[in-house]
Amino acid sequence: MTLIRHELKQSWKSLAIWTAAIGAFIMTCLLIWPEMKGQMQGISSLFSSMGAFTAAFGMDTLDFGTLNGFYGIECGNILGIGGALFAALAGINALAKEEKDGTAELLLTHPMSRAKIVTDKLIAVLLQIIALNVVVYLLAVGSMAVIGEAVPWKTVSLLHLAYFLLQIEIACICFGISAFLWKGGMGIGLGLAIALYFLNIIANLSDKAKVLKYITPFGYAESSDIINNGGIAGDKLLIGLALALAGIGIAYWKYSKKDIR
Repeated sequence: MTLIRHELKQSWKSLAIWTAAIGAFIMTCLLIWPEMKGQMQGISSLFSSMGAFTAAFGMDTLDFGTLNGFYGIECGNILGIGGALFAALAGINALAKEEKDGTAELLLTHPMSRAKIVTDKLIAVLLQIIALNVVVYLLAVGSMAVIGEAVPWKTVSLLHLAYFLLQIEIACICFGISAFLWKGGMGIGLGLAIALYFLNIIANLSDKAKVLKYITPFGYAESSDIINNGGIAGDKLLIGLALALAGIGIAYWKYSKKDIR
C-alpha cells in the first residue's frame, strides 16, 4: 500500500486537472443544452446532408435534437478523447518514470519484489482512471438534473462504461510499453491514443476499413452504435480486454527481467 499511496500522491495534481477539465467541458455542454435545444433540429438536418464528414464522427445516425444524441456526440467525444489521453499518460509513465527521474535505485532497495512493484503501480493507474470516471459521471448526471432534463440512465451509463473500458485498455497497453522505456514516453502514449482515435474515423469512412474497429477501442465506444443498438459490441470489447491483459502480461514479463538503469 505504501507504493500505491506514493504513486497517487505524486499524480493527484495531474488527475485533478484532467478531471476538472473534462468535467467542466461536459457540464458546459449540458448547461447550454436548453438554449440550443430549439435549434438542434436544423443542425441535425444540416449534418445529415454532409456525407462523409458526419459518417466519420458517427453523427449521421444520431439526432442532435434529443438529449441522447447531443450527449453522445458532444460529451462522448470530450470524454472519449480526453479520457484516452489521460489514460495513455498515466500508463506510459508508470514504470518508466523511476529510471527517468533517477529514483529506481532507491525503489529497488525496498523489500518488495519487482512483481509487487508492477502490481502496485498498475493498481495506482487503475484507481486514477476510476476516480476520473466516477467524478465525471456524477457531474454529468448532476448537470442533467440541474437543467431539468430526465436523466437517460441506461444510455448515459452505457456510454460512460464504454469510455471507462476504453481508458482501461489504452492505459494497460501503454503500461506494457512503459516497461520497455527508461526516458519516459509521453509522446508515445499521446501518439498511440490519437492514432487509435483516427483509426476509428478511417473505419467509419470506408466499409473496407471496418476491420480497424476490432483494433481500436474507439470501435466499441462509438456513441452512435451504443445508442442505436442499446449496448456495447461484445466481440470488439472482448478483443479490447484481451489486448489490455496482454499489455499487463508484457509489463510483468519485461520488468521482471529488465536491466534497470
